[in-house]
Amino acid sequence: MVFVDCREFESGKILAFGLGVVMRYKHDYDKILTRLTTILSRLNDGEVLSVKVLADEFNVSTKTIQRDFNERLISFPIYQEKKKWKLQDGFRLEKSISLQEQLVLEIMQKMTESIGGKFATTTHKLLLKIKNDTFNPIYTKLNIEDISDKFDEIQIIEKAIKDKTELECSYENEREGVFKATIQPLKIVNYEGFWYLVVLRDENVEKYYLKTLSNIKMTTNTFETDEEIEKILENSINIWFKADIEPFEVKIYADKVATKYFKRRALPTQSIETLNHDGTMEFVVKITDEMEIIPIIKYWLPHLRVLEPNWIEKMVCRDLEEYLNKGDIK
Repeated sequence: MVFVDCREFESGKILAFGLGVVMRYKHDYDKILTRLTTILSRLNDGEVLSVKVLADEFNVSTKTIQRDFNERLISFPIYQEKKKWKLQDGFRLEKSISLQEQLVLEIMQKMTESIGGKFATTTHKLLLKIKNDTFNPIYTKLNIEDISDKFDEIQIIEKAIKDKTELECSYENEREGVFKATIQPLKIVNYEGFWYLVVLRDENVEKYYLKTLSNIKMTTNTFETDEEIEKILENSINIWFKADIEPFEVKIYADKVATKYFKRRALPTQSIETLNHDGTMEFVVKITDEMEIIPIIKYWLPHLRVLEPNWIEKMVCRDLEEYLNKGDIK
């Protein structure tokens, strides 16, 4: 999940969502960025670098340093000779900004390219004013929907969030059709590539799909917010979260394939209970609705299995049986 508050919107519109993604894994990115920029700077100064020496210096494994060169820095003009890494002769990284800033800007640009549309075009133009490069060593693929056609509405929402002002709008869903609502906007969030507006309506937390909001108008009524919503969003896994439900635990077994992923990219409320010698593990996730975890379990089948509570395991099995019974699979 990515969530963006009014301060993030204020200077760069939705462009700041890229920083939200980076900040979610701030600790890891900080360490990697520091290491990569140090390596690039030293190569740029003409040094010849040894993988083993760098591993000792940064207190990481030689495999990590080798991965830096082979994957993270591979698009830079570097090469290995006699087990040491060098910058190609006659090439220098001449930049008006720091190498670390360059890497961050390149990550942001590749993220926005995945969205496409006016959003990506506008972002690219803005970044070109800052950057001065001839190649880009970063590539990302994010499946995030284009909401550039909602810029005008987003500006109104952004101001309402900042000023804590109620909005009047029209909204459409399958249950109620099109209806008018007075809402208290809290956050614009992105779950699994889709944009939503989290609001208070009649003192209840609700989530509106951003593209189905229309006729948005500012009112003169103001409201107060509970900072608890920030914690709720941080601990939510997807749009299925329920703000008024006490979180409960789900214990999950992961085989070797899934363990590697869920150790690398843990769910927001994940805690590891057991790491086994065979490469498997058991971990616990806190959720407020079964649909926060069931789609993840199904996506990772047969590599994940619910251990507790049993009723969630039964729901997954029931859905699988229903699917198999409808098909021609024997």
